[in-house]
Amino acid sequence: MPVLVRRAWALALIAAMAVVPAACRDRSEGTAKVDVIGSEPALHDPALGPLSAADAVLLANVGQGLVRFDAAGNIVAGLAERWNVSDDGLSYIFRLATVDLPNRRKLTAQQVARVLKRSLAAASANPLKDTLGAVDDIVAMTDRVIEIRLNAPRPNLLALLAQPEFGIVRDGYGTGPFQLAPDRGPDDALHLTREIDSLDDDTNRREEILLKGTSTEQAVRTFAAGDTDLVLGGTFADLPFALAVKLPRAALRFDPASGLFGLVPTRRGGILDDADVRRLLSQAIDRDALTDALRVPGLVARATVLEPALEGVPDPTPPGWLATPIAARRITLTAEATRLFGSEKPTVRVYLPEGTGADVLFNRLVADWGAIGLTAERAKTVAGADLKLVDAVAPSVSPAWFLRQFRCQVAPVCDPDSDKLLDAARDTLIAAQRGALMAQAAARIDDAQLFMPLAAPVRWSLVSGRIQGFVGNRFARHTLTDLDQKPVGG
Repeated sequence: MPVLVRRAWALALIAAMAVVPAACRDRSEGTAKVDVIGSEPALHDPALGPLSAADAVLLANVGQGLVRFDAAGNIVAGLAERWNVSDDGLSYIFRLATVDLPNRRKLTAQQVARVLKRSLAAASANPLKDTLGAVDDIVAMTDRVIEIRLNAPRPNLLALLAQPEFGIVRDGYGTGPFQLAPDRGPDDALHLTREIDSLDDDTNRREEILLKGTSTEQAVRTFAAGDTDLVLGGTFADLPFALAVKLPRAALRFDPASGLFGLVPTRRGGILDDADVRRLLSQAIDRDALTDALRVPGLVARATVLEPALEGVPDPTPPGWLATPIAARRITLTAEATRLFGSEKPTVRVYLPEGTGADVLFNRLVADWGAIGLTAERAKTVAGADLKLVDAVAPSVSPAWFLRQFRCQVAPVCDPDSDKLLDAARDTLIAAQRGALMAQAAARIDDAQLFMPLAAPVRWSLVSGRIQGFVGNRFARHTLTDLDQKPVGG
């Protein structure tokens, strides 16, 4: 779209966008107690580096982005009360709601644009910066209207902007939907408050949250005792703590999380430079036994870098070797190990997170690689490992996020030809061509076994009977808004 035509189209939209009114009286609905497994939550700037689980929950709820996720992972209004997308998919126009910051100043489009551009700058350490590589510019058109211009269409842009990594904090102040109250709760918990306008009368509803970070053991114990309403941030590594405690029926919930869960080489110059060695190790893993051992309902083994139902690419075809029973595979793989290494079989060092769930995974690797004559050892640091675990939830349904984790820019063992395919996919304006290029790159990554997929990421929560608004979703992001309200259609 030509610049002048685009600008005229965008400005014409401004007048058509409405303003949301406010209401009057107050009514308290009680306070929900929420624990997040891990460190104490703090309002960190995503441009400075990755967010902890607790930081992400806090930022998503007191420093929302232009849009945000509802309980089910759908896109809803955040700072932007509405938005429009141009027909060619290269321009997104957002009209901001009126936001009064605690310093008695109004949030402006110029401020929002600066925060977002800072997160995308070359010096930014925002872990999702690369996902917005198609952004050409972010422009404040008026004090309340902002435009994001793209070099190529990105249908998943809104899902990315809803991630806490693109939340907006201004001068240390959050932008909602909750506000941080100055007082702290018991155990020094953060006190979050929110006023909700009633559509039926002039009465406001008030929501209050007490939010804190804690260890898995403490979170499970206080929940089981009825002293916590909601626990967030559980992973496969700490799941056995929850499984070992008697909990109310249906309290343990699993997200149908999308993403990567598997092993990746940590360095060049070792045995894993050889693709045949990587294939040997991957094919020796009994994935079905692993998913059974993790005790996650519905968890399915995976042997491809891409998962089903991603946008613009066909569902991946499992490799042919996966259909051979593990006992039969081991006969062939034992002979292959002897061919590769002779009688002196190597020790493979693996770095995993702490936790009893990680112990389960390591014990499976010990058994599976031991069955073909190899020894597995647990490394104390990434630097001392041959392989490390990747356990990450995808921020959108784009296959690009999955594949770009293994570019030569970020992965020590890589395939330059896959990089060329991904670069071509990023630049193309044709959706079908983009999908075809990414499918080719995925096939090369799988064939070279640059990543050893195991399953989907595991994310779990504990939900009390008081919490009506909790829904598992593929992004494993959980808003604290409307926790006492059943989701529409739920």
